[in-house]
Amino acid sequence: MLARPRTKSMVFAAVGLALLAATASARAQSAASEGQKLAFDRAKGNCLTCHDIKGGDLPGTIGPKLEDIKGKYPDRTDLLAILDDETKRNPQTMMPPFGRNRILTEQEINAIVDFLETL
Repeated sequence: MLARPRTKSMVFAAVGLALLAATASARAQSAASEGQKLAFDRAKGNCLTCHDIKGGDLPGTIGPKLEDIKGKYPDRTDLLAILDDETKRNPQTMMPPFGRNRILTEQEINAIVDFLETL
């Protein structure tokens, strides 16, 4: 008799975890989609001015092609730092300090990083 409630609670826990995972996945896809919009927006992120990005039109060639980002930057904080203010790591960079100059909010930078991690 005691096994049944435990089994039910395990089923409920498994279903709950599955729903949480699905919700987190949907949220991540939504954030990545928003990040792509920002990255391709010529008035906001404007990443295509300097970078070739899959799916983007009229890319620039000043910066590196943005591909295999998760492999190149496995630590998300590195990407966040680059978008916030790359001049801290490389004073000679042409990369705009999007965070420092308040071109992008912290939330927008996070969304762009979510997108970049899909490349």
